[in-house]
Amino acid sequence: MNKAELIDAIADKADLTKVAAKAALDAFTEVVAKAMKKGDKVALVGFGTFSVSQRSARTGRNPRTGEPIKIKAKKVAKFKAGSELSF
Repeated sequence: MNKAELIDAIADKADLTKVAAKAALDAFTEVVAKAMKKGDKVALVGFGTFSVSQRSARTGRNPRTGEPIKIKAKKVAKFKAGSELSF
């Protein structure tokens, strides 16, 4: 499912116009992104939790040459599914 299909599904399920559904989805993603950039968790009970995880620096390998390369530490987004998404 891509973003357009998700907007269509939200509009149908919530009885909204596609414009209102797109605005709601954009607002949701913006709010979650801002919270995660601050280092906060966003927990939706039953659905899941969005959080930020720290990856430490490590040594990897260039797949073409086999030479070792240094990979910098960075923060990455993480999602843990809640009970309603566990299949």
